[in-house]
Amino acid sequence: MDKHKRFSDFAEEASPMDGTKLKIEDVINKEILVINCKIKESKYSKTNSSKCLMLQFEMDGNRYVLFTGSSVLLEQMEKYKDEVPFLTTIKKVDRYYTFS
Repeated sequence: MDKHKRFSDFAEEASPMDGTKLKIEDVINKEILVINCKIKESKYSKTNSSKCLMLQFEMDGNRYVLFTGSSVLLEQMEKYKDEVPFLTTIKKVDRYYTFS
């Protein structure tokens, strides 16, 4: 009898990111452990970026998510997404946010 593949054997379903939603301002200057990220088209066209970064992280033993259109954070995550998980601190420099 033929052995047929199951969809679940090869499908890589993106599981939703769980965690309490925080604003980026709540995370500034605090060490976080980035554990996952997704980059999607933004549903808000008023921002400078057409993309939205969804960041899943742990802080103080709890899991959180945040959403941002920060072009600097987007560029950093696109460049270093293969390094996840990593510890970082989000800093506000003038009018933008950056990992440090």
